[in-house]
Amino acid sequence: MQSSGDLKAKPSRGDKTICLPFESEEQYQNCLKVRKSYRQHLERMRTQYPELFPSEMEQGFRFFGSYQSKKQQQSLRRLQMKANKKVYQVRPSFLLPYQVARTDDVEKAIYLRQWDVPFEALAHVFGRDAMYWSDLIASFGRPSLLGATVKDTGKLPADLVSDEKHTRLNGKRVYLATTAAQGCILGASIAKSASTEALTAAYGEFAAEARQINPDYAPQSICCDGWDATHKTWRALFSTITIIRCFLHSVLKIRDRCKKDKVLWDEIKERVWNAYHAETRRQFVQRLRRFREWATNSLPQGAIRQAVLALCLKRTEFTIAYDFPTAYRTSNTVDRLMDHQDRCLYARKYLRGNIAHATRVVRAHALLWNFHPYGARIRRTNPTRTSPAAELNGFQYHENWLHNLLIAASIGGRRAAST
Repeated sequence: MQSSGDLKAKPSRGDKTICLPFESEEQYQNCLKVRKSYRQHLERMRTQYPELFPSEMEQGFRFFGSYQSKKQQQSLRRLQMKANKKVYQVRPSFLLPYQVARTDDVEKAIYLRQWDVPFEALAHVFGRDAMYWSDLIASFGRPSLLGATVKDTGKLPADLVSDEKHTRLNGKRVYLATTAAQGCILGASIAKSASTEALTAAYGEFAAEARQINPDYAPQSICCDGWDATHKTWRALFSTITIIRCFLHSVLKIRDRCKKDKVLWDEIKERVWNAYHAETRRQFVQRLRRFREWATNSLPQGAIRQAVLALCLKRTEFTIAYDFPTAYRTSNTVDRLMDHQDRCLYARKYLRGNIAHATRVVRAHALLWNFHPYGARIRRTNPTRTSPAAELNGFQYHENWLHNLLIAASIGGRRAAST
């Protein structure tokens, strides 16, 4: 088995690109003409958002020529760090990586992918062809998923929830290993199988990205189903983590056996969720004991009774959650997000190509979800709620969601501010 210490976040060319907001394209052009104004803007942004810049920039930098984008007819400045002579390119957020398009020209098309609009439909409405939009969406999976989403080390969640859902790569079954917290997808990778080794490699990408922005990161709990390989994986990645058994999975097993008896299911459902909502460990144990007694005396022998008693036998695994008041007790948080992932993958006829490309695709869908703007109804109810990532971080870099995503992915999303 590969140890967590051997897992490293893979660098990309985007790690050498600093993406910054500018008030307008006119301001950017003025900065290009006046080097002093450009330096002042860089220093102002570095003071306000140090996580968007390489750490060695604190020791000084100098301008190191420029690059002319023929695609967008736009000049981009280069900076050389005095500390290690590394060269970084500065890109304004109104340009996409590799200058393939202007952000505002593709923002609406990319936004529609939230509703699984096929690439052929995007090509029909916005031009280009289906492959252009497919490749453009996949390109958003290059930066660090966790680092681009969480921009403050103090916001790294102490409590996580994870699950695996099978999907298809080149027609063969693979597993989408997903880690989530606070409404955001923080890890998404493809595992070739549900074995401990494969899941360790998949979930290990989340662990590597977390330790890249905070080497001491150690979550206190994770809620997952009863799959033994999943438990072994998380204990291998974080030795001090506490595994909390998902209560919902046991309830769903009972529901699946009650499909022909809705009346009985309604009675079981009321009793089992009454136990779940107990406020203290003692109260939970008492309610679960009464639930077991009722099942023993009232339910006939068969699959339904066995499923109920199996849930009651997991009492010790469920009561661990009372030691962690902020921990997740069900996988519902990640299940809702995985439903969104599944719809997106179904709309694109699942995954093609090699596993690296497939992983980039699912990471792109995850990042687009984290930064997508909430609907008008939510914003009318609470104008401060703009997107899942902005809600997690408590701020956003730009009022436009796609600009915000690109800025957050500056230098590959490899840094976060310290609190």
